[in-house]
Amino acid sequence: MRKKTIHFHTQGCRLNQSETATLQQVFESDYSIVNDHHHADIVVINTCTVTENGDSDTRRLINKINLNSPDTKIALIGCQSQILKEKLLEYKNVQWVIGNQEKMSLKPIIDHTLDSKTPTILVNKIKKESFTIEKPSIDPQHTRPSVKIQDGCDFYCSFCVIPFARGPARSRVFSDILSESQTLASLGYSEIVLTGINVGTYQDQTYTFLDLIKALEDIEGIKRIRISSIEPTTVPLDLFQHMIKGKVCPYLHLPIQSGSDAVLKAMSRKYTVSQYRDFVLQAKSTVKNLCLGTDVIVGFPLETPECFDETVLQLMTLPIDYFHVFRYSERKFARSQKLAKIHSLEIKKRSQILRTLSQKKRLSFHQSYLNTEEDVLVEHEKQGFLYGMTKQFIKVKFQGHQRPKDLVKVRLLEAHDAHMVGQWV
Repeated sequence: MRKKTIHFHTQGCRLNQSETATLQQVFESDYSIVNDHHHADIVVINTCTVTENGDSDTRRLINKINLNSPDTKIALIGCQSQILKEKLLEYKNVQWVIGNQEKMSLKPIIDHTLDSKTPTILVNKIKKESFTIEKPSIDPQHTRPSVKIQDGCDFYCSFCVIPFARGPARSRVFSDILSESQTLASLGYSEIVLTGINVGTYQDQTYTFLDLIKALEDIEGIKRIRISSIEPTTVPLDLFQHMIKGKVCPYLHLPIQSGSDAVLKAMSRKYTVSQYRDFVLQAKSTVKNLCLGTDVIVGFPLETPECFDETVLQLMTLPIDYFHVFRYSERKFARSQKLAKIHSLEIKKRSQILRTLSQKKRLSFHQSYLNTEEDVLVEHEKQGFLYGMTKQFIKVKFQGHQRPKDLVKVRLLEAHDAHMVGQWV
């Protein structure tokens, strides 16, 4: 009998990418995984609901699937399912709506309900308990696999829906993380990316985030450990020494969200601008080659022009090398939805100011590496060029004969705002 074909589509964050890669491993023995929805009996969409763009992306994708493949059954899993289950059921051909508590059990759910005439809905309260993961997060399209170490958040920032979509903070069993990382090392992966919702809060029994770093550094074959976005108040200072002498990449992505104390207070963030500044200056002075990125939200309801000017000033003067700019989105359950809104055209104007500033700062950071030699992890080839990443998170384009996963020495010769151009040494 012909195997059912299934296609996976991931929206949003690295954590979703990691979970999708694991699900593909689970499904591959009994289903044929295909690269696009046109040839799929089932399409699984791992959804994102951090911003309203995620919601609209899902709607557009469902409409596209229904137009091109009207007989395809659709499974919506993850964050949107957790928050918007009633709305998602209104879409045509949606057969499964599965929340975050149940989504890693998707295969047996689909196996048992494949021929059902009625949609299957499984959206339950998310439990606060340690967890394990059945299969390693192996995605052939990525040479830097994301290792999920943690999920959920207890911080409840006023603009954020994630604690409601992802549930309370909980950590993956320590030995389970090491087992997956050892498997990845045996398959030739030299860099792993530690991912989660609030990774710095990792705690499994007596094991802390720093304990996990030390254990991962002992795994033969793992040459780089990269930390995804981490809250500034959760970074242990001892981590800097692992960036200087160990395998941890000299890279931090520390969300600031605003450079105004008034806005930070309204956002329920856990630091002041001064505290954030002091930490960033300490990090940069301790780890000399540190790349530091941040997130900033533009147009939060209480962001007056003066508050925005304060944010611009902080981002101009802080040694931050790039920033991701997000327009404020009103989210279900988030407390900030009760506040008066800023006009969308003003938000658009402010966003462009910060994106332009970010481009200038990233270019300046790249220029500081001109004529240096760096190890580049090859990620892919395109039109005769190889593309890869340095440990400082610099994207590099160069010519060579290496393959994905290879680490190669490259001299950096040209600086652009999005990448650098190098020469294989």
